[in-house]
Amino acid sequence: MDVLYAAEMQICDRLTAEQYQLHSLDLMRWAASAVADFARAQFPLARRVTVVCGRGNNGGDGMLAARMLASAGLEVTTLLMGLPDGLKGDAAAAWAELTTQKSGAASNRVHILASAEDLPRYAGNLALDSDLIVDAVLGTGFKPPLRGLALAALDWIDASRLPVLAVDLPSGWEADETGAAARGPHYPADAVITFIAPKPAHVFGHLTRRWNQPVVLKPFNSREPVAVAASGAASPRLRWAGSSLALAQSPRAANANKGNFGHVLVVGGSVGKSGAPAMTSLAALRSGAGLVTAAIPAPVLPMVASVAPELMTWPLAASPGGCIASENLASESLSALMAGKSVLAIGPGLGQSPETVKFTLGLLSATKIPAVIDADALNILAAGPELAAGLAKITKDGRTMVLTPHPGEMARMAGVTIAEVQANRLEVARGFAQKAGVTLVLKGARTLIAHPNGRVAVNTSGNPGMAKGGSGDLLTGLIAGLLAQHPSEAALAVEAAVYLHGLAADLAVRAGDEHTLLATDSLHHLAQAFRSQAFDFRACGPSRYLWLQGLPPEIEPFAAIHEALP
Repeated sequence: MDVLYAAEMQICDRLTAEQYQLHSLDLMRWAASAVADFARAQFPLARRVTVVCGRGNNGGDGMLAARMLASAGLEVTTLLMGLPDGLKGDAAAAWAELTTQKSGAASNRVHILASAEDLPRYAGNLALDSDLIVDAVLGTGFKPPLRGLALAALDWIDASRLPVLAVDLPSGWEADETGAAARGPHYPADAVITFIAPKPAHVFGHLTRRWNQPVVLKPFNSREPVAVAASGAASPRLRWAGSSLALAQSPRAANANKGNFGHVLVVGGSVGKSGAPAMTSLAALRSGAGLVTAAIPAPVLPMVASVAPELMTWPLAASPGGCIASENLASESLSALMAGKSVLAIGPGLGQSPETVKFTLGLLSATKIPAVIDADALNILAAGPELAAGLAKITKDGRTMVLTPHPGEMARMAGVTIAEVQANRLEVARGFAQKAGVTLVLKGARTLIAHPNGRVAVNTSGNPGMAKGGSGDLLTGLIAGLLAQHPSEAALAVEAAVYLHGLAADLAVRAGDEHTLLATDSLHHLAQAFRSQAFDFRACGPSRYLWLQGLPPEIEPFAAIHEALP
């Protein structure tokens, strides 16, 4: 699923209405219905609702949602921010529907706030009379900063301490924001609902008060959004990583055998660092790879071999310090090691001894299969001159090379500071991937998957409990395992692996706690993540929402959802 910038979203709305022969007001009614339904589902105990509306189309969505909530029997108070004579187009039509007697419901009180001086009179006591605030003040067309009456109302909403459902975006957030935080004052949110396609702020921004609160998308139908013509306002394409999950869920043929699903070679480990390659190998096995072999220095091989009886091992000659020795590059040894392997995962627990550096660089140069490079292997590459140019030579024949740096490793690779990486994550990841010809997985909150062609996928699964040792080792194994199974769709395989990694951890935290989560805990929930269809765009029926952030109350299994589809 593409992530659309504000200018593209305007085109998409128009094309959607044209394709389905809808009046734009009908599209507004559809969005308002989604808001009202989600408000009732997400906040079932809320019987008294205050809907705060601006004078644009976002406010129109709120006005019609207020009417629908009142018709459903809730006590609704609607506040219009500004005089109604400033309303135009569909927003004016929505106001007319709200304020006519045909709109229903004596339980829908309407107040007009002409200026900030009206706030104490109309809004001051609503905190005592409401269970939920719906923020429909500003939407996709907003440009910061927040000002005027909208800014004056911020203090009141903050002071109310009520839960807030934001329509499209929390007011004060710019749709095209690609940072984690808004550039200026903004309304709080405990849930966000948007429509048709996500905007950058929905996948990059921390829009809600807590990391696990919902940001959901209401798709117009069960297909991808209407194609949008290229816009001069848009940079190269952004995608939501979760839409690649369908690749991992493709059914297997009844006559499949282990040879159909690839053979992953994990190279890593050293004395004192046996756990890292063990976790990488276990994750590759759990991802569905047909075979996994761990090539480990002989002194630590027994510890890695004990992780799972399904894991094959290969003893590598070790240096006196217990690291991989360069003598393993001998042609006969290397040929035997690489025979039948389809994907290489190198780096976890590797160490950076001179012998290991020589072996790592030699192995990458001597092999042609797809490679996932992590941890110490990244640091070894970063220590060399002109890293990007050197990688471009390795990948010039179309070899798939996946690098998985955290911000510190990315800073060393790019020759910048960690602060510069974090301030410009999208630009740094995209620029390095294009220059080096690699797929770059820049880890962190909202992990980015940047491809050599300039496309970047943004991952929205995962949680702070993953900020522990071993999490990156599991990710390396998942990426390698999915690459082994889907070699012709490498880009989607990497995106799906990143999304599954975070989703499994989210499921583990829901069953436990973010403080106590261990990296390997998420593996116990990987099967549930693989079978989840609540996140599959194609599985969204008339009453379904796509959860960009957070988890729905129940994640239904694959079969149950598809049986329910028309």
